Amino acid sequence: MLKIAILASGSGSNAQALVEHFAQSPWGRVEIIVTNNPHAGVIQRAERLGVACKSFDPKTESDEILSLLESSADIILLAGYLRMIPANWTRAFQGRMFNIHPALLPKFGGKGMYGKYVHEAVSAAGESVTGITIHMVNEHYDEGAIVAQYQVEITPGEAAQSIEEKVRELELEYFGPTIESWIAQLSEQQ
Repeated sequence: MLKIAILASGSGSNAQALVEHFAQSPWGRVEIIVTNNPHAGVIQRAERLGVACKSFDPKTESDEILSLLESSADIILLAGYLRMIPANWTRAFQGRMFNIHPALLPKFGGKGMYGKYVHEAVSAAGESVTGITIHMVNEHYDEGAIVAQYQVEITPGEAAQSIEEKVRELELEYFGPTIESWIAQLSEQQ
């Protein structure tokens, strides 16, 4: 069974869905949640779920957290983590670090494209379809290999908040099962 670490910066709804999903999985278990935000809602969620949680300062504790992750996780899942991942982290977990992005990459990705900013851009562009992308993490924002994409129809110019609600449903439904499928395939190959 693979040990999973989650990196999160916000309220932790995706982190909670992942913890709950993998609590029922024979393939992996969430061992720790790490956050760069000492006031993030994910900390309280981790406590309620009984999962270890560590808050850190990325400017001064990056190497210590990498050591912690290397000793406590086989794979890392980014669930609303809003900082660039250091290159030494992506090297240490190459092919074993995944992000979920709230749009169909390569559209609406890159620096500054997260949360409401993505949905506002999708609305302004008049798109009729959006969705989520689950991808591997590398040293560039949203450029890692795509693992899976799931889409939902929207009305061109639809309000960003409405788009966000539809995309959130996809995130909560598909992130855990997609990663579990990847873990299962990896385990069968070994």
